[in-house]
Amino acid sequence: QVQLVESGGGLVQPGGSLRLSCIASGFIPDYYNIGWFRQVPGKEREGVSCISRSDGTTYYADSVKGRFTITGDNAKNTVYLQMNSLKPEDTAVYYCATTGSCGSGWYPFFGSWGQGTQVTVSS
Repeated sequence: QVQLVESGGGLVQPGGSLRLSCIASGFIPDYYNIGWFRQVPGKEREGVSCISRSDGTTYYADSVKGRFTITGDNAKNTVYLQMNSLKPEDTAVYYCATTGSCGSGWYPFFGSWGQGTQVTVSS
């Protein structure tokens, strides 16, 4: 069973940057991919980005395209989300999760995410 632990969140001013990390432990099937989604209370979950573990193909939501970069280090079982030019609307709890397909409309496998990490963008 895969366990995921997110870290790297915090308070940052608009225009600032943060790098989130997602460390996976346990057996990870080759066909599993890793994604980041964010959640704001009262709003729908938003799939921010995901990355294919097999070929590195990435996906980004339009809301973060050009500002966020997802990378993976399979040797370390770690996926990173570099977030630049942060905006107040990026404020959310960020979770990493396993998923099957990586692309528009990707969804996390139920219960696969960790405890999340809070990102707050405010002056």
